[in-house]
Parts: sequence; structure tokens; C-alpha cells
Amino acid sequence: MDTNAKLLRVGALAAVAGIGLYFALTRGEAPAAQAKPADPDYFAFVPSMTGTRPDGDVRQTAADKLAVNAELAYLFDYYLAGLGEKPLEAIRAEISRELDRRLSAAPATEARRLLDAYLAYKRALVDVERGLPATQDLAQGARQRLEAMQRLRRAYFSDAEAEGLFSASDAYDLDAVARLEINADQRLNDTQRKERIAALDARLPQQVRDERDAPARVLKLEEAVAKARAQGQGDNEIYRMRAAALSPEAAARLADVDREEADWQRRIASYQAQRQQLAGASDPASLQKLRDTIFSADEQKRLGAYEQ
Repeated sequence: MDTNAKLLRVGALAAVAGIGLYFALTRGEAPAAQAKPADPDYFAFVPSMTGTRPDGDVRQTAADKLAVNAELAYLFDYYLAGLGEKPLEAIRAEISRELDRRLSAAPATEARRLLDAYLAYKRALVDVERGLPATQDLAQGARQRLEAMQRLRRAYFSDAEAEGLFSASDAYDLDAVARLEINADQRLNDTQRKERIAALDARLPQQVRDERDAPARVLKLEEAVAKARAQGQGDNEIYRMRAAALSPEAAARLADVDREEADWQRRIASYQAQRQQLAGASDPASLQKLRDTIFSADEQKRLGAYEQ
């Protein structure tokens, strides 16, 4: 399952520490330069998602039936996150192509029917949310919203479809609402509150606990890495530290992030030095030529923070 949607689910109601590092750690590999021509170029279509792979392990059964489960919803949401960069119809067409790549004809047709129902449900949900009663109680408002969502699904999905598509996200939401209610309950003292939170933690599946805690673990690891670098540890020692804590693959991806950041900082330093030399130049074209020499067009969008 791709990181983007995973973090949106885990972090919908709470800030997630270390989110940038976690993205780097778990993101899918970008297609290699030597990839076969048949391999799809997933995100020429949505530039902001370059470096990720489509979410959702969509599958079919041995009987050529679509497996209707949370993975299908993850795939839909992954592409729908591109709204704003591409219109809905373009995104729907890309989802359809992705379904055809992964599934045979009959399951792909069924998946497209569920996609249309999913989009209609999402549109109707906007009106339902507008009609919810106003409340200052965050926990009460969250529970009202969840219950309204569950009622609305009956108009678009069978019980089995709704269970497959939404049971996983409902489990996250119900846990989040329960935590809000515990924290808001003024009748509880600190000890009672901690006991109830601990009981919720104990009921979570191990995979859910791992996903929830992963960003904080990565942040703690990177704090240890920073200390190790300050003590003179080199890249090989840092790789071994990360590989032991995470995995060799994750350590390699984080090493790539380190190299990319080091290259970026080197080019920024060169740019700032040469820009200073051009400070008295009256020709704006000279500055733009310098930018074009060092940075790509997309990278130049980030330069404002370094030109103050």
C-alpha cells in the first residue's frame, strides 16, 4: 500500500511527526530509466506525485471476480488526490486505464461500476456534511459525520460492497473518535484517561499500531543519525545503522534522500554566490540564465525561499 493514502488515513485527525522522512522511507521506487517501453509512466499525468506508485493492491479471484476490499478504495483515493492538477474526468479515465492494466475484462468492468458509485457517493457526501448540525464538541461532530457517512453508503453500495470498501477506514475513524471522546470526558482523571487510551492501543491490530507509530520511529532514528554524523560517522556507518533499525531497502532509499539533499544544498550555495556577483547587473536575463543553468523549471519554483 502506498504511503500517501496510508498517512492520510493514519494522520487525518492528528499531526504525524517525521512525515517527510516517512514519505521518503516508504515511497515506491520511480520507474528505472531502462524500464521496458510497456511499463506505464504513471505520473507524467500528475507531476506532484512523481516518485510514487499507484496505491491499492487491486486483485481478482481465481473465478475471475473482483475482490472488493479496502485496496480498491485506496486506488480510487490515490488518483483522486490529483484533483486540482487534473479535472475529474481525466482522473477517472486514468483510474480506468489502471484497472485495465491490473484486471481482466469482467473484474475491470465491475471495478469501474464501483468507481462511478464511489464518485457519486463522494459528491453526495458534500451535501450531507453541510447538513450536519453545528457543534462545538469535536468528538460529537466526528461521530455524527461518521454515522452520516455510513448511512449514506446504503444508497450507493450493497452491504457487502460497503463492508469491503470502508471497513478498514471505519476502524481507523472509530478509534480516532473514541480517543477524542476520552480526551474530552471531563469526568475522567489523568490516570483513568491513560488507562482507557492504553486499552484502545491494546485493541488495535499490530499492523495498525506499526503504521501509526512508524513516522515517530523514523524521526527518532534520524535524530540518532544526526548525532552519529556529528561524531564523525560516515555514510557506511549511517547505512548500517538505518538497515539494522529498518531494512536494507529503506536504508538505501534514505541514503538516496541524503544525496539528493546534499546536491540541492550544493547547487543552492553555488547559485547564491553567483547571484551575489550579479547583484549589480541591470539585465534580468542574466539572472534567469543563471537559474536555467543550475535548476530545472520545477526546481526554480522553490527558489523564492532562497532569494529573500
